[in-house]
Amino acid sequence: MVRSAADGGWGSGGAASGGTEGDRTEDDARRASDGFDLAVVGAGPAGLAAAVTAADGGLRVVLIDASERPGGQYFRQAAPGLGPARGPVPAPGPASGLGPAPGSVPGPVLAPASGRASAPGPGPLAGPAPSLTLARGGKAVHRKRAAFDALSARLAAHLRDGRITHLPRRHVWTAEGGDPAAGPDRGRGRGWDRDYWTLRHVPVDGAPTGPAPAPGTPAAPDATGPGIRVTTARFLLLATGAYERQLPFPGWTLPGVVAAGGAQAVLKDSRALPGRRIVVAGSGPLLLAVAVSLAEAGAEIPVLAEAGSYAAYATRPGTLARNPAKAVAGIRLAGELLRYRIPVRTRSAVVRAHGTDRVEAVTLAALDREWRPVAGTEVRMGCDALAVGHGLVPQLELAVTLGCTLRAAPDGTPAVAVDDQQRTDIAGLWAAGEPTGIGGVELALEEGRMAALSMTASLHQRGQGHQLGRGWGRATTTTARQRRFADLMAGVHRPGAHWTHWLTDETEVCRCEEVTVHELRQSYELGARDARSAKLLTRAGMGWCQGRMCETAVTCLAAGGDGSAPLAPARRPLSCPVSLRDLAESAPSAEPGSGT
Repeated sequence: MVRSAADGGWGSGGAASGGTEGDRTEDDARRASDGFDLAVVGAGPAGLAAAVTAADGGLRVVLIDASERPGGQYFRQAAPGLGPARGPVPAPGPASGLGPAPGSVPGPVLAPASGRASAPGPGPLAGPAPSLTLARGGKAVHRKRAAFDALSARLAAHLRDGRITHLPRRHVWTAEGGDPAAGPDRGRGRGWDRDYWTLRHVPVDGAPTGPAPAPGTPAAPDATGPGIRVTTARFLLLATGAYERQLPFPGWTLPGVVAAGGAQAVLKDSRALPGRRIVVAGSGPLLLAVAVSLAEAGAEIPVLAEAGSYAAYATRPGTLARNPAKAVAGIRLAGELLRYRIPVRTRSAVVRAHGTDRVEAVTLAALDREWRPVAGTEVRMGCDALAVGHGLVPQLELAVTLGCTLRAAPDGTPAVAVDDQQRTDIAGLWAAGEPTGIGGVELALEEGRMAALSMTASLHQRGQGHQLGRGWGRATTTTARQRRFADLMAGVHRPGAHWTHWLTDETEVCRCEEVTVHELRQSYELGARDARSAKLLTRAGMGWCQGRMCETAVTCLAAGGDGSAPLAPARRPLSCPVSLRDLAESAPSAEPGSGT
């Protein structure tokens, strides 16, 4: 049994030890013939930290991610060729990679931001629509650069040595336990000691089929063919990240209305802004970072509207005192808001966006404690872009499909339940980062490292005397402390029960299928009491985003308008859209470690 101890290796090179050198050499030879030791789904902070830590410990790792470059949304890197130089970049679209991604509000029209423009009035912007150009400066575009650089250097070394195989721009659409050659009846038991995990993944639209090396490293051999690939590994780590929670309002489908995180992602990726005068609204600490990043890049931020109240953090002084780094970060952001003269309105929300061809103004209103708009407090404000978001939702499609037990987070979102080693209740399956609950980059990095050390310990285990490593107790204490702060943050910014009062019957809820509030209210009257029933009656959630953008609103309206109704993710056999062509070309079986 794996147990903690006070000695051993902890940190970047902290491989777990056990058995003799001869035993480990024999293990390495056996595992090399079997396939990968570990498959990591998601190359954000948690997945990247887990992959390099596991490789440090001697594991053979495959890192699968939907993005072209590792780092996730937080460590998102600029597109190749977009350095300090300025100049035009391609218009949004599939070829440029600037089109809407799942979980983000599509339709941004990006504007020049090389300097501050005069504030537009409530009417239409004069002149032709702005073209997409690079933003200026932007030191807030990429924080914690040193941590990412250190991880990147270790990743590059492991790619060169063949310890890590990176498969970019791939969607894992299903996973199952058991040796793929052992027959369909193996691996069905919940606690069964699985021989292998089998992952099937498809390329993101237009993606090349071969793995892409890190800069300065040779390409890994492409052991798999086009279409659906099959990858096998002894252990599986889900580090699938999160997507933004969107609460609809009249006018939210206008061009120029973008997700807050989406605006920051485009800024990081393309050094571009969604407009010149950008209102930032919604709820959650992400808004502070987004507003500062946009302002540093040259945008004017006339207001940051927070639907909750930062004063609520003061109700848990002990949690704040035990997380001084969070307090320091908050003070720093407050100072930068003052520096850029960004006014903050708490208990306020954008309840309507105005415009014809794109957003031209928004209406803000004060909210009561349950997020119900207060009559007579409406204020109209001119802008040419709106960045809006109400926190994050863990991405759990694979976890739900695999049957992981979930817990309810304080903000009403579900999260994977794990123990102090990041193990789920499924044998051979770990989870780290946002899937275990929204907690921020520091917690994600720590959870990724802990999961990797736990898996390394499990693989090298030789019974008595096995140890997880020096500092394990300190690490578990740190993650527990950070998780308590994350739960406080989630409770502070949980949507109020009456945010649905700013909706009108004509408001579109499901953008993909153009389903309105009126249609969803009709489905409730017909007996739909959950999101699945509402979907069957209205098609809400059946579009390309698979309900990621509308699931919160559909769930709330299916609960009779209760804006605080908890999400209940549906279990589905495919975690992402897969073409019939790819399904038709998929191979019926695969040998361990091989492709199609």
